[in-house]
Amino acid sequence: MILAFDTYYFENKAKTVCLAFESWTNCEKHEIYTEILEGIEDYISGEFYKRELPCIMSLYAKINIENVEAIIIDGFVFLDDNEKMGLGGHLYEILDSKTPVIGVAKTNFATIKINKREVLRGKSINPLYITAIGIDLEKASELINNMSGQNRIPITLKKLDTLTKERNSG
Repeated sequence: MILAFDTYYFENKAKTVCLAFESWTNCEKHEIYTEILEGIEDYISGEFYKRELPCIMSLYAKINIENVEAIIIDGFVFLDDNEKMGLGGHLYEILDSKTPVIGVAKTNFATIKINKREVLRGKSINPLYITAIGIDLEKASELINNMSGQNRIPITLKKLDTLTKERNSG
């Protein structure tokens, strides 16, 4: 099973959504998990993971899925080429370094050159930025590139983004 997480912040709340699916190339069959937490701390520059990681872990604890092949997050695994951990790196550590984590970001993080790959999907001229831990970076990039959909953002990740921003459900 592959899990993809995203979190959306509004007021002092955070809505986290997880899509669980079995195939990288055919993501039509999936389960949706969601949770809204209140009393979310303000964002601190350079410490984004401290805000989002508790949201992901709270929802993850409620998902009864064994044999997780990988987790996809909206963001970065590393913040620089010295492997300073971002959200994905911290998630990997909390999960006892057993489940690969792939970061998929839409915006370039300029300080990363080696530990990041650019993936151009479909006819898009704007790449996705891939970082990974627990899985070879080239393999992770290939998996994201081969996900279903012809546009820059794979169908499943686009659906995840849309569900996360719907404030009327959780």
